[in-house]
Amino acid sequence: MIFTVEENFSARRLDVYLNEKISDWSRSHVQKLIADGLVTVDGAKVKASHKLAGGEVIHVEEVVAVDVDYLPENLPLDILYEDADLIVVNKARGMTVHPAETVKHGTLVNALLYHCKDLSGINGVKRPGIVHRLDKDTSGVMVVAKTDSAHVNLAAQIHDKIAVRTYRAIVYGVVKDNVGIITGAIGRDKVDRKKMAIVSDGKSAVTEFKVLERFDGFTYVECKLQTGRTHQIRVHMTAIGHPLLGDTKYTSRKNPFDICGQALHSHTLSLIHPTTHELMNFTAPLPNDIKKILQQLKG
Repeated sequence: MIFTVEENFSARRLDVYLNEKISDWSRSHVQKLIADGLVTVDGAKVKASHKLAGGEVIHVEEVVAVDVDYLPENLPLDILYEDADLIVVNKARGMTVHPAETVKHGTLVNALLYHCKDLSGINGVKRPGIVHRLDKDTSGVMVVAKTDSAHVNLAAQIHDKIAVRTYRAIVYGVVKDNVGIITGAIGRDKVDRKKMAIVSDGKSAVTEFKVLERFDGFTYVECKLQTGRTHQIRVHMTAIGHPLLGDTKYTSRKNPFDICGQALHSHTLSLIHPTTHELMNFTAPLPNDIKKILQQLKG
């Protein structure tokens, strides 16, 4: 894309100018493009804070969808909604979201490539269309982008807290407070690099929780993410003494129920459609394993 800066935009920051010109892109996305050297002003790479004078020619290297070299696979998909811009799915527990060095088949991405073929290429060959992730053993609602413009828009909504995600979980112990907010910066555990932890140099993280029902030794809670850090709910609930049932990575407590992995489910997602600007709400019903545990606890 090429822009010639109008005189009335003199003294405007480069990132602010591009953010106004390309309404589908968030300012953070524009700043990343500039930092990655994909934007030049009169042929020179400059900082996002560069002040324009008027008359300059700005070149923006467009993000082009890549050829995905992972094989489409005819795997079952629970599709909650789909149109030309996005697809919303209810991810099953045990399904990895995207391929990695140790997992190249049987992922959500493999299934999506078979189903819809056209996915955003912004995240590269291993994660086409993936705007946000769920852990392998976390079930529930996820949105996937089918176009680059939808991807940028949806990612900005998550970053800016416009998109709202709520989760349902069963945790060990009886949570005393009916509602609460957990804060604590999250980063890699200093001892076990495969785990996350609350660390002084981590990224800020905020989780709201609400008690839905209390049982003997367990609590059914709803959690709302204000941020989206890796393992955020698992780390934060562990930090207040209530790790998730079945979460063998963050607790050694005995699991007396039939569930493989943590009892965590992405329950609802609300967002603004990137093209129609309509408010959309999606709900993924509880999986059978969590429903069965709740019935046992009530009984």
